[in-house]
Amino acid sequence: MTPEQLEQIASEETAARARNPRRLSVCMAAGCISSNSDAVKKALERAVAGGPLKDACPVTGVGCMGLCSRGPLVSTEPAGVLYQNVTPEDAGEIVGAVSGPAVERLQCSRELPFFKRQVGVVLENSGQINPERIEDYLAAKGYAALVQALTEMRPAEVIEQVSRSGLRGRGGAGYPTGLKWSTVAKARAETRYVICNADEGDPGAFMDRSVLESDPQRVLEGMIIAGYAVGASRGYIYVRAEYPLAIARLNTAIRQAKHLGLLGSQIGNTEFAFDIELRLGAGAFVCGEETALIASIEGGRGTPRPRPPYPAQAGLFGAPTLINNVETFANIPPIIRNGGDWYAAMGTQRSKGTKVFALTGKINCTGLIEVPMGMSLREIIFEVGGGVPEGRKFKAVQTGGPSGGCIPEQFLDMPVDYDSLAQAGSIMGSGGMIVMDDSSCMVDVAKYFMEFCMSESCGKCIPCRAGTAQMYDLLAKICEGRAALDDLAMLEDLCDMVKNTSLCGLGQSAPNPVLSTLRYFRDEYLAHIQEKKCPAGVCACGMKQEAGS
Repeated sequence: MTPEQLEQIASEETAARARNPRRLSVCMAAGCISSNSDAVKKALERAVAGGPLKDACPVTGVGCMGLCSRGPLVSTEPAGVLYQNVTPEDAGEIVGAVSGPAVERLQCSRELPFFKRQVGVVLENSGQINPERIEDYLAAKGYAALVQALTEMRPAEVIEQVSRSGLRGRGGAGYPTGLKWSTVAKARAETRYVICNADEGDPGAFMDRSVLESDPQRVLEGMIIAGYAVGASRGYIYVRAEYPLAIARLNTAIRQAKHLGLLGSQIGNTEFAFDIELRLGAGAFVCGEETALIASIEGGRGTPRPRPPYPAQAGLFGAPTLINNVETFANIPPIIRNGGDWYAAMGTQRSKGTKVFALTGKINCTGLIEVPMGMSLREIIFEVGGGVPEGRKFKAVQTGGPSGGCIPEQFLDMPVDYDSLAQAGSIMGSGGMIVMDDSSCMVDVAKYFMEFCMSESCGKCIPCRAGTAQMYDLLAKICEGRAALDDLAMLEDLCDMVKNTSLCGLGQSAPNPVLSTLRYFRDEYLAHIQEKKCPAGVCACGMKQEAGS
């Protein structure tokens, strides 16, 4: 299709919605579906069909609305009322209130800090559009950035805007996105590839999954723009097979994009050609590492290889390869639409833009959030997240998944950006944020993450394969009250060895939860060893002491 034809589809969709603004939107992301939002949607459809609003109030499935802990969520237009904890039995009442006063007992205030403190860039369409209709995406300025890039900008100008934005890779390492794109574009090769890393495997993380479920066309658009900028004609999305809803919606999005000529040859009536394929991962955490991911796409065992050469120089099938994660690609369309300077105006000096977090754990408002870089942990946890439930005391927040660290109360006023988190002994990671209260034992937390790293190690290098197992055994020994101070010293030595000699990021970062808990909660380790007591009453040594007393 030509740009004019795409614009016509968007205009017709917008006009149709203006003629009939009434609509009921039901969250159909994985979190709400697990709470039976699909049954809620069917009940609402029946209630509409059997009443005066028949054919005048469509019931639409949309993506994640963010406040997962209060799902299923339903919103109404044009009133903008949000309902929480909806059941199928509530359908008649909600439909009856579309043109009248809201159902107060179900209403969730949009004035909550959870909503008011967020800034939607990646999530601007999430919960607003039907992820299975490309027409909805076009009406929300979808593919306008791609048309702009193809018809008004040279590839180098696209890369310049990405560089000006200051966007850093949202997959964990925080490498400057524009620099990576430039490296791939400058590589001397006839064939280049673009890969979207959607192998999200951190415990408690669901950022990428939610974006793919809620706004899959946005990720495709970011990848196509990237392909144009670096001179690639083929892209792959590597997504874990445990995300069936995301996979289904990606397949639908790819099919619809091809139907409108947004994938394939002569995209936007230009000479540019680009296509995208899905590759399903079998759930190996190590395949989140670039070279292991590449090996898996190539059909081999998902194990990392030494670098250099880096994928930007020799990646998939030996060709220069651009690899970014879901959130990074989702940032590209608004950056091209609004300009790199617009994006760079948000955030901090070295961490620009916004960041999507999966806020979980001992927190009142569990869900998906997007906040400007630089917002403090206190604001995120106690304002956006609503604080710690049941009046318990905040103890720590774990960021960055198994590769991150546990940050104690003394850092609550620290800005959340790449550099500040690194100084505190943690990392941004892909965006998992797990809050813990005073009922958590930090030794047990370290043991949990070490068990995860041990079981997910590919076994290719000895430091990771053997070191994580030894560290897990020592942490288990401490939790059971069988350890001595020599064991603690050995644990610290092992952390240093594994961190500095492992082949890939999994092993290199595996000691981080142990190192951070030793740094800030050493007294808990000593209590387990010297007093044979778990201060939180979680571990076996504490339970044995209670039984004995």
